[in-house]
Amino acid sequence: MKELVGIAERVAAQLIARKQTIAVAESSAGGLISARLLAVPGASAYYLGGAVVYTRDARQVLMDISDDGMRGFRSSSEPYAQLLAEQMRSRFNCEWGLSETGAAGPTGNRYGDAAGHSCMAVAGPAAEVMTLETGSSDRFANMQVFAATALKLLLRKLEG
Repeated sequence: MKELVGIAERVAAQLIARKQTIAVAESSAGGLISARLLAVPGASAYYLGGAVVYTRDARQVLMDISDDGMRGFRSSSEPYAQLLAEQMRSRFNCEWGLSETGAAGPTGNRYGDAAGHSCMAVAGPAAEVMTLETGSSDRFANMQVFAATALKLLLRKLEG
């Protein structure tokens, strides 16, 4: 958890220095990404909002992505993570969108992904999508690793 604090502080410093903002969509990280960013004093300068998009209903209500809009996508995939990041960036009219979607555990998801599988994406002045496989079924440990990895991905784009 301490690692998460340090990464979030570095992300916050970059966003504040650039006068840029971010919005976050997360699924299997369960809000940990947003919680870490919001724990840094001065978060209102850069954090515009977030959503835990954990279910089909949440995707439809919070992200305004219908079942038709999901044609060609599946949850817990890189294209879906990219869609979420871009959707957050667009809906909040901010410089950066960050997303995470996966299977925290202790079992895999209905799409055949094992526990410890997560896809994350950054949309903004620089973009990247990646997949992480922890190989672990420890739900809370995976949630922490997913959040830390997503924040590191964002930090690489901010520092790059």
